[in-house]
Amino acid sequence: MTTLRIIIDQILAPVPGGIGRYAEELTRALIESAPPGCFVEGIVSSSTDAQYAELERKLPGLSHLYKSALARRELSAAWQHGFTRLPGKGMVHATSLLAPLSRHDRLNGTGNTEQIAVTIHDVVPWTHPETLTPHGASWHKAMAKRAYRFADAVVVPTHAVAGQLAEIFDFGERVRVIGSAVSPKLALPADADARAEALELPERFILAVGTLEPRKALEPLIRSLASPESSDLPLLIVGPAGWGDVDVASIAADAGLAADRVRPLGYLSDADLSVALDRATVFVMPSLAEGFGLPIIEAFSFGTPVVHSDDPALVEVAGEAGVVVQRADAAGYPERLAVAIASVTSDDGYAARLGQFGLDRAHLFSWRNSAEKVWQLHADL
Repeated sequence: MTTLRIIIDQILAPVPGGIGRYAEELTRALIESAPPGCFVEGIVSSSTDAQYAELERKLPGLSHLYKSALARRELSAAWQHGFTRLPGKGMVHATSLLAPLSRHDRLNGTGNTEQIAVTIHDVVPWTHPETLTPHGASWHKAMAKRAYRFADAVVVPTHAVAGQLAEIFDFGERVRVIGSAVSPKLALPADADARAEALELPERFILAVGTLEPRKALEPLIRSLASPESSDLPLLIVGPAGWGDVDVASIAADAGLAADRVRPLGYLSDADLSVALDRATVFVMPSLAEGFGLPIIEAFSFGTPVVHSDDPALVEVAGEAGVVVQRADAAGYPERLAVAIASVTSDDGYAARLGQFGLDRAHLFSWRNSAEKVWQLHADL
């Protein structure tokens, strides 16, 4: 019997974000694609009984759920300093840098783990540390150093991140590129019209998705609406509050926009998000730095035209299916965003072509494929 132990703690984080969705979807696909005689266990910090039950509901087929005695903050600190180890031995796959990294002999089976792979989603702590909390940036850097010493493999979501990471740590052949995909839960519900009415979705609108934090560059996107080049469409923003005091209403007011021009929708269920993505006139992802940019693929899957920044990972993931906007010259970024958005919203034919390109692009990504690559990675180790 072979057991792969997956660290799924991010699913229960206060703001799960993209990594939480990644952990959930990848683990579900690993369970469904497990080779004969292979099983998947989950590892999670100390949580409530309701949270444990929620994990087991989301991930049917887990052979076991290991529940640490330490809460998330304490577990994170303990693993950062190498104090906490898992009972027994086995293969460990971390869906982030939150991992019990310590010395072990993979070939001879000595130490705490037989093998361990970690996931580094982006290099933002090094390239854009100002867009993270000081603690977050320092923790990621410290854990990356531990990964350099102890990890048997490092998973990154794009070749762009692989190249950027190589300039910081030379992991060499330990790096594997394994991307993300659209969740099967993102699909139009039967009551789409009722949901659109409840959300008060306009007939035409600009849509953005992401946690409200500086790195997502929502401020230049909001300010783009005040540009003379801008269309007159309202902007709807989906995502939970993050850090950095990104106050949507204050930014809009400072830009001289009417109160109804920008509206945060907060967190949406998968069904509501599907409706918003499907009905948006254009989807915009202006992020300053990303590792993959899953919302782009999600928008593509509904045939919605996409405008995105020239962040290397976003360019790689989108291929040539989106409209690219340069981030350089921050002062001019809002106006360039406005021009790009208007090029889509003012030309129905162009928008339709972009939508078809996006559908074709989305079909290249699947969680089944990603899970099979993870299984192959551990088989190779």
